[in-house]
Amino acid sequence: MHSPSPQATLPAVGIFSGLDTATRDALAGELETRSLKRGDVLVRQGDTADALYIVLSGRFAVTQQGRRDPITEIGPDQPIGEIAFLLGGPRTATVTAMRDSLVLGLGRTEFDELSAKYPAIWRTLTSTLAERLTATTAFEPAAPDPRPRTITVIRAGRAPLPERFIAQLNSVFAAQAKTLVLDAAKAKKLLSKGVELDSAEATQALNALESDYDYVIFIADPEMTPWSQKAIRHADLLLAVGTHASDPTPNALEKLASEFLDGDARRLVLLHARRNDIAGTARWLHGRDVAMHHHVALDTPKDVERLFRFINGTALGLIACGGGALCAAHVGLYKALIESGLEFDMMGGTSAGAAMVGAFAMGKHPDDVDRGTHDIFITNRAMQRYTWPRYSLLDHRHYDQSLGHYFAGINIEDLWLPYFAVSTNLSSNKLHQHRSGDLFSAIRASGSIPVLLPPVYTAEGEMLVDGCLLDNVPVRSMQELKSGPNVVVNFHMPELERFDVDYESLPSRAELVRMSLTPMGRRKLPTAPSLTTVLMRSLMANRHDFNRQMKPGDLLMVPPIPAKMGILDWHRHAELMVDTYRWGVAEVARLKAEGHPIVTGAKPPPA
Repeated sequence: MHSPSPQATLPAVGIFSGLDTATRDALAGELETRSLKRGDVLVRQGDTADALYIVLSGRFAVTQQGRRDPITEIGPDQPIGEIAFLLGGPRTATVTAMRDSLVLGLGRTEFDELSAKYPAIWRTLTSTLAERLTATTAFEPAAPDPRPRTITVIRAGRAPLPERFIAQLNSVFAAQAKTLVLDAAKAKKLLSKGVELDSAEATQALNALESDYDYVIFIADPEMTPWSQKAIRHADLLLAVGTHASDPTPNALEKLASEFLDGDARRLVLLHARRNDIAGTARWLHGRDVAMHHHVALDTPKDVERLFRFINGTALGLIACGGGALCAAHVGLYKALIESGLEFDMMGGTSAGAAMVGAFAMGKHPDDVDRGTHDIFITNRAMQRYTWPRYSLLDHRHYDQSLGHYFAGINIEDLWLPYFAVSTNLSSNKLHQHRSGDLFSAIRASGSIPVLLPPVYTAEGEMLVDGCLLDNVPVRSMQELKSGPNVVVNFHMPELERFDVDYESLPSRAELVRMSLTPMGRRKLPTAPSLTTVLMRSLMANRHDFNRQMKPGDLLMVPPIPAKMGILDWHRHAELMVDTYRWGVAEVARLKAEGHPIVTGAKPPPA
C-alpha cells in the first residue's frame, strides 16, 4: 500500500487551495515526508519557526505551557505552524504526535527560493493567512473531542486475555457504533504483502481507518511484538484487562503503555467470572497510574455496556449534595429514579449525601438505607450523645460505631460502581477526593462537621473535615472523572428563621450553670438557637455555585422539604423519604412527558 503523492494532498489544504496547478506542483516537489512515532514532538513552543508542515496521516495535540489539557487537535490535511512560519517569530505552542503519524514538511530555505521564483505563493498564502487570523481572533479553537477514536486492549497482570471478553466488547461496541476490531492477523491482511508495521505505508493504512469507523479497537498480542508496540502507539485510550483473581504483577506491555500514554488515557478493566462481593482490588491499583478502574462480570453483559458508556462519554452520574437530615430525601428520590428504569454508572457526593450514595453504590435497596438511617440516628441516637468539649461536642466513638456498622470493612475500589466522596482538607485548604481506600473513612471525613465531630486525620497527617465547606454539590469533581450527563440533587435550604432574642438577656457562664441546675431555671433560659443549630446553618450558608458548572445534558432535581424541617431533624427522615419518593415519581412522569433524554432512555449525545 502506497502513500498518496504530496501533489494529490495539497489541494485539500486550505492555505494552498488558491494556488494554480503549476505553482502547487512546484511547491509539492519540495515537500519532504516525515514519519513520527507517538509522543514525538514536531514543534516546540519557543523554538524558531523554520518549517511548516501538513498532516498527511495521524493526529497531533497542541499544548501550551501552563495549561494541562490540549487546546486543540490537528488531523489529516491540516497545516501545522503556518502562522509562525509565515509571520516569523517563535512557535507559540508545542505540537506532539498522538499516534504514529506522517507529515509533509517545507523548510525555510526551500520556501524562500520558491517564493522568489513563484511570487504567487507568497501573495496567495499571506491573503489566506489573513483570513485565518481573522477567524482565529473571532472564535476559540475547537476543544479536543474527549472520546477516543482508537482503543488498544492489552492484557494486565500475568493472565491471558479471555476471548469471551473480546467477543462481548466487540458485540457492545458494534451495536452502538461503527466499529472495527483489529488483531495482528487481521492487520496483516489489511496491509499489502511485504509492508512492515513500522513503515510509512502501515502508518498511513492504520490511520486511514479512522475516517471509516467510529471506533477502531486494536487487540495487542499477548507478548511484546511489533504489532503490540504499533497498537499501543496508536491508542487514544488503552484498556489494560486483567482477571481479578490472577497475579496482578504488571507486564511488559503495561510498562510500554505507561511510557507512551498518560494515566488519563489508561483504564484498568478487572474481570470476574460472576457478580459476587469483591475484595483485594488495591493490589491491582498499586503501582498503576490509571484514570479509572472498572469491574466487569463476564456473566453480566450490562457491565461491558457501562464500560462503553464511560468510553463514549455518555456514562450517567448521580451527584448527591450535603444537607444533614435533609439527605434522607436522596433515598426517596433514588427509589423513584431506579423504579423508573434509570441505571447509574457512577455516584459521588458530599457529607451525608456521600453516605447515602455510598450505600447505593454498595447495592443497597433504598428501603434498607432508610432503615439504616433510622438505626443510626434514631435508635442509636448517633448525634445526640455529647461529650466533654475537648476535641468535639459529640462522642465520636459512639457516632463512629453506629456509622461503621454499615460501612466499615469495605474499600471504595472494591465497589462494583465507581464512587467518590469529597471532604475539605484543612491542611492544604483544598478539596479532597476520596476514590479509593476505606469507605467508612471517606464517608466519615466527608461528613466530619467541624466542632461537632473531630476531623479525620490521614496517614500523612492531613486534617479532613466536612466537604460542604468547599463544595456541597460536587459537580466539578464528577466532571473531572467522567464525561456524560448527571442527575444533580440539591436542596432549597429553609428560610432563615427570625428569632426574637434580646442579646443582653443571654446569660453569663455562672448564670447559665446556675439556671441549668433546676427545671424552673432552664425554663427561664432565652429561646435562642443552640450552638449546633448556629454551626450547621453557618456551614450551609456558603453553598458553592454549582449551576455554572452544569452542562446542557445534566438534570437538576430539587425535591421539596417539609415545612420547618431542619438539617438536624433526623427524626423526620421517614417522612421526608416518603414525600420525596412521591415527588420523584411525579417529577419523572413530568420529565418523560417533556421528553427529557435522561428519563426517557433516549440516547444522549456524547459529552
